Amino acid sequence: MSRKIIHIDMDAFFASVEQRDFPELRGKPVAVGGSSERGVIAAASYEARKYGIRSAMASKIAVRRCPQLIFQKHRFEVYKEVSQQIREIFYEYTHLVEPLSLDEAFLDVTDNKKGIESATEVAREIKQKIFDQTQLTASAGVSVNKFLAKVASDQRKPNGIFIIKPSGVQAFIEQLPIEKFFGVGKKTAEKMHQLDIHKGKDLLRFDLPRMLHYFGKAGHYFYDVARGVDERPVRPNRERKSVGIENTFSRDLKDEQQIKHEVETLKQGLLKRLSKSGKGGKTLTLKVKFDNFEQITRSKTIEQEIASNQLARLADDLLNEAPINRPIRLLGLTVSNFQEDATTDALQLKINFSD
Repeated sequence: MSRKIIHIDMDAFFASVEQRDFPELRGKPVAVGGSSERGVIAAASYEARKYGIRSAMASKIAVRRCPQLIFQKHRFEVYKEVSQQIREIFYEYTHLVEPLSLDEAFLDVTDNKKGIESATEVAREIKQKIFDQTQLTASAGVSVNKFLAKVASDQRKPNGIFIIKPSGVQAFIEQLPIEKFFGVGKKTAEKMHQLDIHKGKDLLRFDLPRMLHYFGKAGHYFYDVARGVDERPVRPNRERKSVGIENTFSRDLKDEQQIKHEVETLKQGLLKRLSKSGKGGKTLTLKVKFDNFEQITRSKTIEQEIASNQLARLADDLLNEAPINRPIRLLGLTVSNFQEDATTDALQLKINFSD
């Protein structure tokens, strides 16, 4: 029997809460956090996204793109309360709930508490309850595994629902642009394009050894999901020990300015992931893998949660300590050493996001 997996993703969650609570903001481009002078945006409304504004973008860049952008001070305690309210709705249907962040989660409703046969009907009920209780909209993806449910939830945002039935899995994947694959970022997409991989069907040309050759350990994942296979279970009460980001380059980095530029890109990506995950820690680790596959790490730990302005400085310090006089094939940054209530502790990091 195939599983019935739902991925629920709140629509522009932080910004939508602000527009709900402050009616004068509705229909207008809103950025949560940041300021017109400095800082980094934590979230953007759909009206702002039309201008290319996104989370982790520098406020100065956002204002250039949208001069009428409205900056709204964050209220993370409110977002956390609303997130818990939404999560309680999930538990009415199943105990198999895997939160990914404050605004999204996987649900396994194969054997749901209400005995509803159709996962699509469960998703519709959940979406309606979320709206009735919070006046916020969510998008849902429904399919047979986590990869497909996650991809499906992005198909009809905002306030949409998309179903990928077992009979339509392979046809859907084969026509899916590679940029829409969960786990494919900008650099990986560029590498795939160089290999003439543009859609899911193009991945099917590569056997597993070739996938491993080009993409390392991620090759297993890409090989499987291109064939509609994802055996990962929905894990309730999943506890993340770290939040990180890394990039394997199609060409080894040799120039110091190139290296610094890539580290800057990693900083922004890590800030975005930390903001979305609701996590914060005291330790920052830089990972460097050289062209001969030798790998080193450098770490620094501070007494309090790492704020966004501290993260940037710590990353630069770690890079200065690392021997970067050889060609580099991979760089990564990770925040770890979370406290017990990481979601609450991470609020300080998020608050500093817009200082």
